[in-house]
Amino acid sequence: MSKIKIMTDSSVQLSPEEIEKYGITVVPLSVTIDGHTYTDGVDITRADFIQKMDEAEKLPKTSQPPVGLFVERMEELTADGSEVLGIFMAKTLSGTVDSARQAAEMVAGKITVIDCGYTDRSQGYYCIEAAKDAEAGKEMDEILAHLDQIGKNMYLEMMVPNLQNILAGGRLGKWAGRVVSALNFHVGLTMKEGSLNVPYRGRGKKFIKKFDDMLVDQLKELGDKVKYVGISYVDTRDKMEELAQRFKEVNPDLEILVQETSPIIITHAGHEAYAVMFYTE
Repeated sequence: MSKIKIMTDSSVQLSPEEIEKYGITVVPLSVTIDGHTYTDGVDITRADFIQKMDEAEKLPKTSQPPVGLFVERMEELTADGSEVLGIFMAKTLSGTVDSARQAAEMVAGKITVIDCGYTDRSQGYYCIEAAKDAEAGKEMDEILAHLDQIGKNMYLEMMVPNLQNILAGGRLGKWAGRVVSALNFHVGLTMKEGSLNVPYRGRGKKFIKKFDDMLVDQLKELGDKVKYVGISYVDTRDKMEELAQRFKEVNPDLEILVQETSPIIITHAGHEAYAVMFYTE
């Protein structure tokens, strides 16, 4: 039985300990700021990126890894006869998964590439569960079936209080962008299996509090079905720790990872944005 190794992209939210423990290969995306290109996690940190973004003349541009880099990593991972399962962010957000598929066709080893339909910590859950399944000796078809079920039970809710970046990047669409910009809205986004929607719109701190209250109520309703929660943020560490504490009051046994998100997400979400992600078993 050949070993199955997990590959993903740097929009994923994983702790350094998880990456090492599960042997996950993270292929970095890049971001260009005023003509200078940085490699995510290699020559720019998340904190440094926010400062450079604020100082930039234009909104940074993000780019998927080149096909050649994917080929190089895939050849390294399959050199010992192992299979590779590549789990990448939603195609609705990036062309990364397409680049990985092109690369897979150029490599002799056995490689499976999937669009997980999510990003950030949700994508991280896919990688962790796939790695656990592989370690347990499950075949590729079994792992993919498990991931499909995880996707159906995944929750990704995101608050975007500052719309400057997301409007500039066109992620809300022209019509929605004009509406929320004209009315000075905050927006709450949801993502489900690749579909990005904007179900929540409102103004002021009361709207954001109502959004947080909704998340707390959601966890209460789902109860013990939720084992893990991820909170990713741009520049609101203290507020997110407070939100995590509210979740702990609902369920003291919850494992919660609170971590700053990647430059790829920061570029489009902007200041004070945050997301809460979990799935039910």
